[in-house]
Amino acid sequence: MEGITRRSFFAGATMAATASIAPAAWGRVEVDSSPFRISVINDEISPDFDHVCSVIAHDFGLRWVELRSMWGKNTMDLSDDQVAEARRILAKYDLKVTDIASPLFKTDWPGAPRSQYGSKGDMHGAVDADFKKQDEILERAIALARQFDTGKVRCFDFWRLDDVAPYRAAIDDKLRTAAETAGKQGILLVLENEFECNTATGREAARTLEAVKTPHLALNWDPGNAVMRGELDAFPVAWAVLPKDRIHHCHVKNAQKNAGGKIEWAPVGTGYIDWTAQFKALRQVGYREAVSLETHWHGASTPEESTRISWAGMKKALQDSGSL
Repeated sequence: MEGITRRSFFAGATMAATASIAPAAWGRVEVDSSPFRISVINDEISPDFDHVCSVIAHDFGLRWVELRSMWGKNTMDLSDDQVAEARRILAKYDLKVTDIASPLFKTDWPGAPRSQYGSKGDMHGAVDADFKKQDEILERAIALARQFDTGKVRCFDFWRLDDVAPYRAAIDDKLRTAAETAGKQGILLVLENEFECNTATGREAARTLEAVKTPHLALNWDPGNAVMRGELDAFPVAWAVLPKDRIHHCHVKNAQKNAGGKIEWAPVGTGYIDWTAQFKALRQVGYREAVSLETHWHGASTPEESTRISWAGMKKALQDSGSL
């Protein structure tokens, strides 16, 4: 330690230690000033839930996570011990849950032709359950929402039909009944516009919400999914027709056309959706709920690296929009 005093050595060590934790600490101070609950869907990073929470809290500096699957199992199928372990990990990293990203109503409508978009095995660990089991899934999702201290459960609008018209009224009734069931237990259903389901675009979401008038059903707005269904003007044109007071969750991802003209997933920093403008628009209508990164693009070497790249694009859009 020639030429270095004891005081300067320890001062330098202290500064180094502080620098090593500064990104996470400052990141969390930064997100606290955002109007949004900035989140990541956990299994877009890894099936290892402890590692996921470490990345979200320490590397990204966030306070919120959206739960879909972990340890190779859909959240719906976690044992009591696994739920307890997940809660312990959340407490360890001081993370809160935005919602339960359940697979509710990702199934065929009974009596209708079998959908060409039905389960292809990519259900994030969930069992491909038929219509008869959906009420059980709803009750399980509600129970999990309570255990993870969130008031929201994500749902879908059944696998997409080439002609939904003959079944549309009955499907709307089912969505309404499910929402009322959830509402009686203090839970809000957030319907995701999913590109392989009957409500896929912004325009379809506006129609569904108009038909299902209950305060217990809201929209999980996903402009990336709308683009994937072919609604290339999801933002700002389709956005303009949505009832803003019924948007209570938002998924962040992007899509673009490849060299062959096919629409494919893209990192958040590129693609059809101008997320800087979308975040500004959300702020302007007084939105104060989750904006949750759902990477989907897997162009990097691993899902985690792909998510890190998309998070960089999302963070920049949040900063450029004045939301971070």
